[in-house]
Order: sequence, then structure tokens, then C-alpha cells
Amino acid sequence: MSLTRHEIREKAFQALFALNANPDADENQLFQQLLNPEEADDIEIPAYLSTLVTGVREHQAELDTQIQPYLSQKWSLDRLAKTDLIILRMAFFELQFVDDVPTKVAVNEAIELAKAFSDDRSRKFVSGVLGKVVKNQAN
Repeated sequence: MSLTRHEIREKAFQALFALNANPDADENQLFQQLLNPEEADDIEIPAYLSTLVTGVREHQAELDTQIQPYLSQKWSLDRLAKTDLIILRMAFFELQFVDDVPTKVAVNEAIELAKAFSDDRSRKFVSGVLGKVVKNQAN
């Protein structure tokens, strides 16, 4: 089974969403369920899936600190939809910690995840936050 990076990001989002609800869940078992729901045999987990999920979880506090300044004063991380927060964490992680993902790709993939897993308002929100990040990086 060969997944594209886009498909891996979708699985990573689903895993992070599930782990947000149940932090004590077994990551490997969750990956197996997401990648191979029909089969009993274990399959190889794509390295990039582990990189994203483990990286976002390990750097969550740091990522949240980086996201907060991009929210308006009346918004806090706690008020964000969990889908939006997870998508932003993934994007910030890729922007900061994954060297072989261009900024444009990380931003576009985050917007695509918002389209797939959230609504139009969330897509615009994610796009707006990441647009500000890119603008700040350019300065």
C-alpha cells in the first residue's frame, strides 16, 4: 500500500483527532485501523505518518505558543474548533520542522485538510492564519 503525502496527511489528521479525544490510545494500533481497517494483518506504517503524528504531539505546547499570536485577541486556543487547531498544529509543524516540505505546500495542504474535514469558514480561517505566517516569514 503506497500512500501519497496528501493521503498520509489525512491519516495523520485523523490520528491526531482521535488521540486528542483519547490521549492514551495506542498510536500503532490506531495507525493500523486507519490504514487497514479491513485486514487483521499489520501493515507497514509510512514513516511520514509517524513523523507528523509524533512530531505534532511532542511539540504541541511549542506549536500552540506559536499559533496563539495569530489569533485575534478575543480568541484563545481553547475556543478553536478541534479540527482547525489540529490542522494548524500540523501546518506549523511542517513549516518549522520538516525541511523537505516547501512553505507553499504546507499551507496548501492545510487548506485542503480544512476543506475535507471542516467547513468553508474554517477553511478561510486556516488560510488567513497561515497567510499571516507566510507574510511574517517573508519579512
